[in-house]
Amino acid sequence: MLIIFYSLLPIIFITALGYALERTNIISKDQWSGIERLAYYLLFPAILFRSIAIADFAHMPTFSMGFALLCSISFMIALILALRPFLEKRFAITGPRYTSIFQGAVRWNGFLALAMADSLIGTEGVALLAIAMVVMIPVLNVSSILVLSRYGDSQEAPTPRKVARDLYTNPFNISIAAGVVFNLLSIPIPAPAMTTLTMLGGAALPVGVICVGASLDLKSLRRPGPALTSGTFIRLLISPLVAAGFAALFGIEGNALIAILIACSVPSASNSFLLARLMGGDAKLMAEILTLQTLAAMVTIPLALVLLG
Repeated sequence: MLIIFYSLLPIIFITALGYALERTNIISKDQWSGIERLAYYLLFPAILFRSIAIADFAHMPTFSMGFALLCSISFMIALILALRPFLEKRFAITGPRYTSIFQGAVRWNGFLALAMADSLIGTEGVALLAIAMVVMIPVLNVSSILVLSRYGDSQEAPTPRKVARDLYTNPFNISIAAGVVFNLLSIPIPAPAMTTLTMLGGAALPVGVICVGASLDLKSLRRPGPALTSGTFIRLLISPLVAAGFAALFGIEGNALIAILIACSVPSASNSFLLARLMGGDAKLMAEILTLQTLAAMVTIPLALVLLG
């Protein structure tokens, strides 16, 4: 319990720091935009490439764990897509707000998950989470880009050509594909390059979370609406149950089961906010979902690990 709690506290502190920096006008709005683009195009791709390129998948339940995770996230994607007409009709959820609900419900904070796995399982936990990253991140990035292209409030119509361009020019997809190639072909990464990637990746999480805090309106959390609550609790309550079910179906137990539960119960990815901001989603709602999820996860993650693991 305490390890999980301590893993989440830094995220809360850094979010609060971003909120304070924005309210004091130390950083202007134009400068915030530059910081967001730096994280989106450089910092997060660096940590994704490095994590996947050096992962050792040979002596782990790679395929069974991968299939369980793929089934889990596919089920969650189908569920949120099926809920869209209901959310629009019952609660008047617009397209951009729906994209934030979608990202909040299906995406995951892989960097927080890696830190928790390292604390709870050790080196094996980091390797197991690397499997989750290879399986989940491409699928969730592609689905999020497609949903944002279709329902986001962008100036360009969501034509097939635009969707395809969003996919093949997305820096996350490019870095993941490059990492897989380096891993499969055992291409060595020179020490200076590895050090550079490590330094860039180390800045990704705090910079991304600071940007989330800078966009936050804490007053909105006092009167949560259906968009905020659904985007928060579908992720934290339903996703771990679905993951546990598929893990049981594929006979996964022990540390691999704990890794799956961590991957499917942590809050949504902090770069969801950056993606929403750059692709016409509701970035403000996304920031609120991320913050509420982080606060609620201090209760839901320990429960998921104790009851399901």
